[in-house]
Amino acid sequence: MRFGIFIPQGWRMDLVNIDADRHWDVMRDLAQRADANDAWESVWVYDHFHTVPRPSEHATHEAWTLTTAFAAVTERVRLGQMCSCMSYRQPTYLAKVAATIDVISGGRVEMSIGGGWYEHEWRAYGYGFPPVGQRLGRLREGVEIFRQMWTTGSATLDGRYYQVDGAICAPRPLQGTSIAGSPTNGIPLWIAGGGERNTLRTAAEYADYTNFDGTPGTFEHKSEVLRGHCQDIGRDFDEIVRSSNFNVLIGESEAEVKDRIAWIRDHFLRAGMAEDIAQAQADSLASQPAVGTPEQITETLQGLAKAGLGYAITYFPEAAYDTAGIELFESLVIPELG
Repeated sequence: MRFGIFIPQGWRMDLVNIDADRHWDVMRDLAQRADANDAWESVWVYDHFHTVPRPSEHATHEAWTLTTAFAAVTERVRLGQMCSCMSYRQPTYLAKVAATIDVISGGRVEMSIGGGWYEHEWRAYGYGFPPVGQRLGRLREGVEIFRQMWTTGSATLDGRYYQVDGAICAPRPLQGTSIAGSPTNGIPLWIAGGGERNTLRTAAEYADYTNFDGTPGTFEHKSEVLRGHCQDIGRDFDEIVRSSNFNVLIGESEAEVKDRIAWIRDHFLRAGMAEDIAQAQADSLASQPAVGTPEQITETLQGLAKAGLGYAITYFPEAAYDTAGIELFESLVIPELG
């Protein structure tokens, strides 16, 4: 199994009470820490503008700007966004941005893309909030534009949602990858989301990687849906690496895990959230698959690996304040799975 790690950027209120002039220092240092440790293959940020669980005045740093900055201050680790919203930027523009960062980074960009869901920020930023069918239609056409621009150097598409005519991508990305079995020069494409009729169908057609729910049972079901789409179009199911995101709360003992969960509740209270919201955040995280002692988390991930999970992308809520959980995961979980 391969591992990535999210860098706190504020979206999940994970830079609260750190002065704004220190945000970049914290993010840079964590990215460089991962870069220096071969246990981590990649670093990730979220593509959002407003905080969760509620929009607030707290900082949320922009994903592609951060990706560019990380490209300049790291040397080895791969660079991803989980996941870029297709409708937040024209796909021609986003393909060009990604290609430029791929050159800056020496060929280390991952493109994770989805249809988008956070209605509040959509409307606040003037994007409207089209029905899900339209959002997924844009996703489908946008990834076709990506593929053309990265593999041929230009794109032309007279689609329902996007019309482009000879959009040039020069320079093309440095990376070579494989899309639908054909040798190309492109950026690895992650289709994020578990929508069974549209998103996983698009993944079967275009994805090098998928990213959907890692809860045991749900992961197996989504995998079988993906397999069915691959069979329908004649795609080798095993060409696609399946990934999931995991919120990690880890402790050497169950008592320490409970302390981590209590810290989550207190942290959201310090961020100005109402008590019921703070408690709901703690309760939600406490019930997730990668919460427990190293032995418990390892057992869960080993079961998912047997079901076909090839890539785990981890989020440590306390990373900006305390790296002890990261260190425990690195020393006792990854060696059993990596």
